[in-house]
Amino acid sequence: MLIIEIFFALLSFVFNKLNKFVIGNLYTFYLTFNKKKANQWRVIDNKLIDSWLNLAVLMTKAPRWNTHAIIGTLGPFSVENNLSLDIISANNSAQSWIAIFYSFPGYKTITTIESSQVDNSTEWHSISLAKGKYTIGLRYYQYGNNLTLPSIKIDNILVTNKTNIDANSNDFYKSLINKKNSYFLALHYYIYVIFKLQKFLPSSFVKNEFLPVGATDTKFFYDYLDQGDILEIEVDENSLRLYDIYINLYDICSLPLDYCKLDQSTIKMSFFSQRGYYLIRVKEKEPLNNEFSDLKLYLTKSQ
Repeated sequence: MLIIEIFFALLSFVFNKLNKFVIGNLYTFYLTFNKKKANQWRVIDNKLIDSWLNLAVLMTKAPRWNTHAIIGTLGPFSVENNLSLDIISANNSAQSWIAIFYSFPGYKTITTIESSQVDNSTEWHSISLAKGKYTIGLRYYQYGNNLTLPSIKIDNILVTNKTNIDANSNDFYKSLINKKNSYFLALHYYIYVIFKLQKFLPSSFVKNEFLPVGATDTKFFYDYLDQGDILEIEVDENSLRLYDIYINLYDICSLPLDYCKLDQSTIKMSFFSQRGYYLIRVKEKEPLNNEFSDLKLYLTKSQ
């Protein structure tokens, strides 16, 4: 049985890389020549994923759906020296947020602006960037009902106005599993198998294949789940006080099945109907500079 799983995982791995290359280049071409869209915030919501290309891009570039954050993207845009972000709009929209800057078209993480590390007495937060093209991924956690994506200045020139967005933008996650199909299964089946074989594989390989890109402020826990598994998560009171802990269960196609924010010391989550995996995101509530050394989180899988 394992030999068969490995065979199909190899096919899935190759299929994933081919699709990532083709779809990624198509999307890069689209963004490069659609100047109007580049300077407008794009929110991951039901309208966005109704486009086959947008959904295919997300399922190849960022398939570990972050159901706990409202996400806006911007770019690509050219920078000569610096970029400034309107932090008042961001602070008024969410208790916690992070803006991640990626190179374009390589999508390598360059730097971040995080809510816990900005001077809230000012309207703008500026960063220096090397001359080049960039995109932004902005994530709002613990957001309110009045949401505004911030204005952006590039080299001291206003290029993007603040944009009001719907607080229900993430409602599409409730029905995203209905988009499950054999194409998504072929894209992501190999993840389940490399989790089963991870003790024989380099941890860096498993990490790079599974984890979202750019989340420098987050610690991750992840593994596979079989049909009938129960995942028990336990933390101490100090960890609940210091960290926000977000839990996601995904099916084998990498579509979200269940998710919650941990607000108690122990929780059990059942995985009855199918195979898949879990991803736990742990974010510091305040900058601790201790590399999560105070975090006491224990995971148990059982049937």
